[in-house]
Amino acid sequence: MTAVVTGAASGIGAATAQLLARRGARVFGLDRAPYPSSDPDARRADVEMLVADVTDQSSVDAAVATVVRRAGGIDVVVNNAGVGAAGSVVDNSDDEWWSVLDVNLMGIVRTTRAALPHLERSERAAIVNTCSVAAEVGLPQRAVYSASKGAVLALTRAMAADHLAHGVRVTAVNPGTADTPWVGRLLQAAADPAAERAALEARQPTGRLVSALEVAEAIAYLASPRSGATTGTSLTVDGGLTGLRLPAAR
Repeated sequence: MTAVVTGAASGIGAATAQLLARRGARVFGLDRAPYPSSDPDARRADVEMLVADVTDQSSVDAAVATVVRRAGGIDVVVNNAGVGAAGSVVDNSDDEWWSVLDVNLMGIVRTTRAALPHLERSERAAIVNTCSVAAEVGLPQRAVYSASKGAVLALTRAMAADHLAHGVRVTAVNPGTADTPWVGRLLQAAADPAAERAALEARQPTGRLVSALEVAEAIAYLASPRSGATTGTSLTVDGGLTGLRLPAAR
């Protein structure tokens, strides 16, 4: 199996690429900076990293062409590249809105557009989009991010309908707040990072953030032929945030 994972240099993308590689897939990781100094483990996995920017169709096309030239085809695409932003609907500029949508939504469009002809030739084709519980739950100060992920969830279902006849399954994973470098950067931008982290942890019924590996395990399941009857849906990995309403602690 040959898999392409975008945003593979750190966080959920790195965990997913490494997990798929450990399970025997040939994995190509796409990222603007394939080996960030903040993630020394990124070089150790059996993952072939390629430079690609999901906001640039020609960059994505070139990376996908390299994958096909080296591996002969593509079986799985994990559309994981994403960015975040804090603020209500009045806090972010138009440029910030377009920037988030360009990565989180159009990045999926561009990568899928490039890979789809090759996926259609696979007998076990799957696309997994990294979405978010923000697509289904109203979270404070996440207007543009939530809008982008709501679009990802709707796009996932539309893609699943469009491409089922060609043997391509399309699903999404909805993480809760995950303990990743990306979330770490958001916390550092807060007025009180420790208090903000404690608030995020308290929001999770499990009392902790979701790990990148826990999300990667869900993605690996959805990408596997073992989930061959699963398409057009999302798998939530959120520590109970979406579905549980527990009594307040006393």
